[in-house]
Amino acid sequence: MRVPDVLYHFYEKSLARGLTTGKLPHHVGVLVDGNRRWAKLAGAPTAHGHQAGADKIVEFIGWCEELGIKVVTLYMLSTDNLNRSSAELEQLMGIIGNTVDRLGESKRVRIQPVGAKEFLPPALSEKLDRLAQETKDCDGVHVNVAIGYGGRREIVDAVREYMLEASEAGKTLEQAAELMDADAISRHLYTKGQPDPDLLIRTSGEQRLSGFLTWQSAYSEFYFCEALWPDFRRVDFLRALRDYADRQRRFGF
Repeated sequence: MRVPDVLYHFYEKSLARGLTTGKLPHHVGVLVDGNRRWAKLAGAPTAHGHQAGADKIVEFIGWCEELGIKVVTLYMLSTDNLNRSSAELEQLMGIIGNTVDRLGESKRVRIQPVGAKEFLPPALSEKLDRLAQETKDCDGVHVNVAIGYGGRREIVDAVREYMLEASEAGKTLEQAAELMDADAISRHLYTKGQPDPDLLIRTSGEQRLSGFLTWQSAYSEFYFCEALWPDFRRVDFLRALRDYADRQRRFGF
């Protein structure tokens, strides 16, 4: 092993030893950004970047499993991304489908799709539903795959479901409006029943959330990393966790 590799390995081990289990986030959200730029810098087709990003997702879930992180939400495809060229989207949908298959094959990961599945190709939507059913009893990492996801769309869908539920219960519009509160909306989000994310990580150096978990991230801690997603290393993840552990969370106070 080369000297730089030895030093890197030592540094990674040191970071891992310094983490306190009680201070690790329960739920981590990740904006897996930078696949296209990675491919461009490598002089490779865009699909190669998406595939490298998919391989990193499988590796990343393994890190989370090792560290005992219970819930992960991966921002894989936004509603805005659906405006890309049909050729790129066709390749990307295939890569996403293969990636969720790989996650499901472990028999340890629980997969839950979050997003507007009506925007997805029927084959991918059906696959996500099938994997959600097949993995619902897995007790490993709970992985939310945000595909065809938009934060504003999620809130609109939650309000719509709440209003329809109120109507079915025989409530008037005025009664439904009077009873509506933050808890009522939360109960109808794509991630209903789950804890809000403690930590959101975005790769590629961009410092915005782009509609990711708009409602749920009200009190999340944010960590922005310069590495493009395919280049994101375990040491980068450990640094993010160390940074999170060092913060004093105030929850709005």
